[in-house]
Order: sequence, then C-alpha cells, then structure tokens
Amino acid sequence: MVNFTRYTIETAPEASKKTLEAAKKKMGFVPNLMATMAESPVMVESYLTLMGLFDKSRLSETEREIILMTNSRLNGCTYCMAAHTAVCKMAGVNEDVIKALRSGKTIDDPKLEALRKFSVIINEKRGWATEEEVEAFLAAGYTKETVLEVIVGTSLKVLSNYSTHNLNVSLDDAFSSMAWSKDMDSSG
Repeated sequence: MVNFTRYTIETAPEASKKTLEAAKKKMGFVPNLMATMAESPVMVESYLTLMGLFDKSRLSETEREIILMTNSRLNGCTYCMAAHTAVCKMAGVNEDVIKALRSGKTIDDPKLEALRKFSVIINEKRGWATEEEVEAFLAAGYTKETVLEVIVGTSLKVLSNYSTHNLNVSLDDAFSSMAWSKDMDSSG
C-alpha cells in the first residue's frame, strides 16, 4: 500500500494549514484522517467545510449520526465507525441507538429507524430511491429537505470513508476504545 504522510499543522502543505488549525479548534486535536487528507488542500478543506454545513441542518445530533454511521458501516470504514461512536457517546446519543448503528440492527424508535433505512437505501442504491421509498420516508415524519440532507451526509461519508480506505489512516488514541470491524457484534 502506498504510504501517505500524516501531517502536523507545522508540516502540512501551506494551503492545508488553516484547515488543520480550524479542525484543531473544532475538535481539540487534529484527527489522523484530516492530518492525512492534508496532502490535498482541496480534500481536507472540502471535508471540513461539508462537515460544518451538515452540522447546520435541522437534523438532531442523533439523526445526523444515524446517517453518518449507517454509511460508514455500509462502506466498511473502521476508522469512521470508531470516531463516530466516540462522537455519539460525547453527544449523549442513546446507547441502544449506538449499538444498533454499529451492528446494522433495527432502531427501536420508528422515526429514527425510518431514517436509518432511508440512509441504507440512498447508499446501496447510489441515490436511486424509488418514489415509494421516498414517500414512506416522508410518511415517517421527515421532510423533502431531509431527503436532500441524507444525500449530504452520504456525500460527507464518501469523502471520509473513501479517503480512509486509500490513505491507510491509523486510529487516533481518542477513538481506540471504540474500535469497530465488520465482524463485530453490537457489544463492540
């Protein structure tokens, strides 16, 4: 596998430094994923910008994490599953929801489960949801705006999951206790 450099703010390409500084301000440290994405100033800025835009959606933290973790699980991204498990725990997301997301199981709350299922549809069908699938999602209490925000969250995970798969990013110490793999059950 090709080795990519994990940059620090000081060693990053000049055009990536401000983005890494912003990441450190937002998260308290520069995650290994972003430190490695810094190879491309366009990539690291795109990722942080889209993350900030997605945070502005009307979706709750739990709802945003359902979209992000569902995509990360489907894409087999061990890094992002661990990182988002940590985010969920810090944000107070219900432990049963976290376990369901890590295992791909049904979420007990019907509205949240509709969001998880629609996120699966968007990911697995590459955005080609049927009219019936969209109508079922709307009938669960979501809006046309949410349909589009699921696509935004999916796009965010394409950036991070695909990068992680190709950059050989090591898990940050802050996320190591929440490590995940495809063969783990929900207790992981």
